[in-house]
Amino acid sequence: MIEKFLNIFRIPDLRKRILFTLAMLAVYRIGGHIPIPGINSQMFQQFIEQNRGTLLGFVDLFSGGQFRRMTVFALGIMPYITASIILQLLTVVYEPLAKLQKEGELGRKKITQWTRYVTLALSAVQSFGIAFTLQKSGGFVLTPGVGFVLMTVLTLTTGSVFIMWLGEQITERGIGNGMSLLIFAGIVVGLPRGIIDLSDKARNFTWGPLTPVWMILLVTVMVAVVAFIVFVERSERRIPVQYAKRIVGRKMMGGQSTHLPLRVNSGGVMPVIFASSIVTIPQTLLFGLRDNPHFGPVLRALYWGEPLYTVLYAAGIIFFAYFYISIVFNPNEVADNMRKYGGFIPGIRPGKRTADHINEILTRITLVGAMYLIIISLIPEWMITGIHLNHLYGPIGRFFENMPDRVLNGLGLSFYFGGTSLLIVVGVAMDTVNQIESQLIMRHYDGFTPKSGRIRGRRNWA
Repeated sequence: MIEKFLNIFRIPDLRKRILFTLAMLAVYRIGGHIPIPGINSQMFQQFIEQNRGTLLGFVDLFSGGQFRRMTVFALGIMPYITASIILQLLTVVYEPLAKLQKEGELGRKKITQWTRYVTLALSAVQSFGIAFTLQKSGGFVLTPGVGFVLMTVLTLTTGSVFIMWLGEQITERGIGNGMSLLIFAGIVVGLPRGIIDLSDKARNFTWGPLTPVWMILLVTVMVAVVAFIVFVERSERRIPVQYAKRIVGRKMMGGQSTHLPLRVNSGGVMPVIFASSIVTIPQTLLFGLRDNPHFGPVLRALYWGEPLYTVLYAAGIIFFAYFYISIVFNPNEVADNMRKYGGFIPGIRPGKRTADHINEILTRITLVGAMYLIIISLIPEWMITGIHLNHLYGPIGRFFENMPDRVLNGLGLSFYFGGTSLLIVVGVAMDTVNQIESQLIMRHYDGFTPKSGRIRGRRNWA
């Protein structure tokens, strides 16, 4: 394994890509320690710590703890993610945008350019909302006034656009998806703080005499969750494909059997991120009205761990799982290409019947993948904050009031042990390793897995 790891630095191009990625991530972390002028950072951090189970905790997670410190990168990658969601949704309902997406590289570049403009607009709106809310709350701002608002809007907007540029540079000149790596870096830096918090609970016997038992159970569950994530992320449904023999010139071509791999979770972590963003939009827009007698109860019902939040979050994951696969995979196109090259699925007529067969299988496994994402996202989060069934309306809520406190209010763990965090960290780490491995195999080096690399490729070629 050490030899395979050293192969990475023996390839000049791959070495440059990895070093460039690390340099960009270092810039991202350095910017995360530059505070916005005029903020009482210590007081604001205490406020975020008290509200870590709400929208503020979610935003702080994806910003890598920069929101609680109110740095120039406090908005994180969320404006870009929201802009991407808006543009991808518009490709379904807005025909000119759908045609532009089908134009190939030129169309994708145009959509990317529009995504940048939307990101800039969202960053400016969110920055103004943050500045206005901080100034109105009192105590957080050292020198309130128009100057503070303008400075905050300019600083946060510039920081968000710069993060978007960093992600694009990593995607183009580095390793893997730059935006995912930035989210990954933001979460990973918070894990040591979560581990320290967990060790403090163990020393202080926070959970009573059975604290060691709960710790062992917690670690076991986390290891099992990580193993389950790796297992499902590598799982795929293989559809057998047979290619008929045909004569091309003087040679007999085709006749081989292969398969069409369909991943159980083709969308990766994107459905979870999209669903999280959509559910938190009402809290973002109406955060200043959280004390309003009319809007306050609605916003509190959308807090992390509330039943309404859980239902909307699960529904959003299912919707975006199907939505994402409908964008990245077209069964009709696959069936047409298969027919052009003389391929067919045994027992299925080529053409429309093949497309319907692939679509039927894809529909079933996408539902399984969505259920997997819901389980991974919600169960660890329930361990952290609990599921507040006692907050349900009327007699239904009173029925659940006698449930154990650990079920209703969770174990009080750190936010960084959430299912969304684990899913993103494991998923992005696996994708990055696969990217590096594909670069190694392409240059005839052994990959990280036992069945990949130079020797196996030469045997198959012979």
